[in-house]
Amino acid sequence: MALSWEENFDQKGSFDTTRWSKIPRGGSDWNRHMSDFDSCYAMRDGKLVLRGIMNNSVPGDTARYITGGVYTKDKVAFGFGRLEIHAKLNGARGAWPAFWLLSQGMKWPDGGEIDIMERLNSDSIAYQTVHSHYTYNLKMKEPKQGATGRINPNDFNTYAVELHPDSLVFFINNNKTFAYPRIQTDKEGQFPFDKYKYYLLLDMQLGGSWVGRVYTEDLPVEMEIDWVRFYEFK
Repeated sequence: MALSWEENFDQKGSFDTTRWSKIPRGGSDWNRHMSDFDSCYAMRDGKLVLRGIMNNSVPGDTARYITGGVYTKDKVAFGFGRLEIHAKLNGARGAWPAFWLLSQGMKWPDGGEIDIMERLNSDSIAYQTVHSHYTYNLKMKEPKQGATGRINPNDFNTYAVELHPDSLVFFINNNKTFAYPRIQTDKEGQFPFDKYKYYLLLDMQLGGSWVGRVYTEDLPVEMEIDWVRFYEFK
């Protein structure tokens, strides 16, 4: 493998807008609190900081709390190779930080979703999951679509996925957690991951049906992203 792209977040003041955009508000659990408010973002000690905070400062926004997230949509896309993110996740009840990939230009779930890291509350594990038309609409359970891996909740951890033409392989701190293979099946959409390029989302999320209610006394909460690296296969 050869390093072909990296982001070290060494900029002063703001992240590189030729690579990253703030994620807009949406209607799903994961993006219903997204905000472009400056206090949800920081560049600190060579790291990108994304926060979930009480909304005490944006009177025109009815959201009770607001969160920061960035993505490379329409700017940087990734194909076959290994993507790594080195980050520290600070815990709170109702916190749901995530690093994930969505297909560039293809609607969900047909283009697939690759969840490199999702963490709930202050857990000592992270979830790594694959979604597609096959898993979501057809509700097929084989092959296994996800796993968990142990993290150090008080320190930086490295989360990774390798995109191969015939499999996705997931890692936490270089320990393989599971692999999702392409299989022979008459069902549609089992392995779209060899057909598209993917953009990366890094976001702090709060609340929702999976993580549960937010305890406002635990806010603000933040995660620190040290670097992102993409290695192409030779």
